[in-house]
Amino acid sequence: MSQKFENQLNLALETTEAVRKQTRDLNVGYDTASRTWELIVKYNGDPAGLSAAFGEGRAAVSVEPLIAGYAILTVPESLVEAVSANPQIEYVEKPKNFYFSQEGPSGRACIAGVVDREPFLHGTGVLLAVIDSGIAYRRREFRREDGRTRILAIWDQTLNPGELPDQVGSQSNLPGPPAGFQEGAEFDEARINEALELPEAEALARIPTIDVSGHGTAVAGIAAASLTGGYRGVATQAQLLVVKLGGDSGGLAGYSKTTEILRAVTYCIRKGLELGRPLVINLSFGNTYGAHDGSSLLERFLDNAAEIGRTVICVGSGNEGNAAGHVMGKVTGRQTVDLAIGRFERHLSVQLWKNYSDTFRISLRTPGGSEVNLLPERGDGSGGGYTLRVENTRILVYFGEPTPYSVSQEIYLEFLPEGGGSYLSEGIWRFILEPVKIVTGQYFFYLPPAVTRNAGTDFLEPSPDVTLTIPSTAAKVITVGAYDTAFEAYADFSGRGYGTDLLTGERLGLGTVKPDVVAPGVNILAPDPFGGFVGVTGTSFATPIVSGSAALLMEWGIVRGNDPYLYGEKLKAYFRAGAQAIRGEQVYPNEKVGFGAVCVADSIPGN
Repeated sequence: MSQKFENQLNLALETTEAVRKQTRDLNVGYDTASRTWELIVKYNGDPAGLSAAFGEGRAAVSVEPLIAGYAILTVPESLVEAVSANPQIEYVEKPKNFYFSQEGPSGRACIAGVVDREPFLHGTGVLLAVIDSGIAYRRREFRREDGRTRILAIWDQTLNPGELPDQVGSQSNLPGPPAGFQEGAEFDEARINEALELPEAEALARIPTIDVSGHGTAVAGIAAASLTGGYRGVATQAQLLVVKLGGDSGGLAGYSKTTEILRAVTYCIRKGLELGRPLVINLSFGNTYGAHDGSSLLERFLDNAAEIGRTVICVGSGNEGNAAGHVMGKVTGRQTVDLAIGRFERHLSVQLWKNYSDTFRISLRTPGGSEVNLLPERGDGSGGGYTLRVENTRILVYFGEPTPYSVSQEIYLEFLPEGGGSYLSEGIWRFILEPVKIVTGQYFFYLPPAVTRNAGTDFLEPSPDVTLTIPSTAAKVITVGAYDTAFEAYADFSGRGYGTDLLTGERLGLGTVKPDVVAPGVNILAPDPFGGFVGVTGTSFATPIVSGSAALLMEWGIVRGNDPYLYGEKLKAYFRAGAQAIRGEQVYPNEKVGFGAVCVADSIPGN
């Protein structure tokens, strides 16, 4: 194992490609045709040094510098160890898949009070970036009164101008990717306006980008739709910047990889700096893989990105609050955790995170009654991986060490069928934890997001707390949960965070509470890709209410000169200060609703 590699990458490199393909996560980032890995690296020094070391010295290695000391490397599998040994490279992770967290928004969150009367805020002069599944750019809601587009640019990461589908026509002059990037096609404002003058079929040939799922169109509409036919988004005059993330839906609700998100955020930050404009970035997706403590490269990247330019990043807390995919507890004696694996589950990963100071004996009892020791008592603290075979099941076990960015220890398990079967053994799998040396005793189990699991695969006694999805766990983003306006109460699916210290039970400092605020997230009316409207539910759709609200505050503060420093943590502080109470919540901040429901009018000082 390499100390520079995260645990999942170490396990992936120790596992054959054939076995990796059977899993949902271990092969993400690997290209079978070219036998290369796409890797995320944190590095030091001049990025030109990386390019010189790999771009010229090793022609097979591609280097794509991002911002704040991060880069994406595309590396042949045979060179991964050698390339990572470069002293400029500090840490390496493989990509993960991220999943969308699925009444007119302007009627809530105290928005009407600043939009329909003094100070008459509409997001003018603010750039609002929607990083999602694309946008139905022809809709009137995304145009000005004269019919021209309100979209500054669309970067469709999924397009390859040289390999376009036949139905879009034979356009030889399609644009390439944005400067500094290697994939997709960027369509600027002028080209979008040209397409808007054409019949739909010709426009598709001119700009062949489609929002297949409708998720991005709904998010953009909630955040910034112009007043059309009675529907109004939050920041109706903010200029949109749209990134359609790469990735194959794979039969799911849609997903993208970490690397595509890193590229998208870098692109938006650069656009904001280039134009000298305040920038809001909306991220409505997440994943359950990680320590949930802000230590992954994506979380740390977003913390750095939030400090560049005049930027605010809003991230949904995810929909795992009631998904039964998490258990937490404290080992004081023999402890059991029961996992039900439902029918037709082809593979399943399980994470167990614990304090490195603690030593547990961990065993696993199968549905048939067999019992195996997963993590023997070890005195040397070393990590590594091995394979167990029990009850027609192969279990890849990897136990890691702390990293330079986290004090936690991970035990990662990948369940695969064996013995000719196609599915995992259905029934109750029991984890048994027994103390050897206990300092804190805390443990945290996580399953993959609910959207990826079959019905019936969940923990029997789940914990709703600490169910925020990553990257909403990043410290310097605004983490947005959801509440139900019909009952004026917390929405039980909304990912919960922590208002108290997980180890001591004491109230946390204000900088570490998550979520920050909640917004309406149940049955929100939003535009669809087909010209109509649809009711949507999830933190995906609470987040753009806050993103649009951030654009309103940035117009008041930065564009109008009332507070030129109203961005980043200062804007978060204003939202927290103006938040309203939610029915049933007595103590603030708390793990369900943070500081309360976002209220734009009360977040403006002196308003």
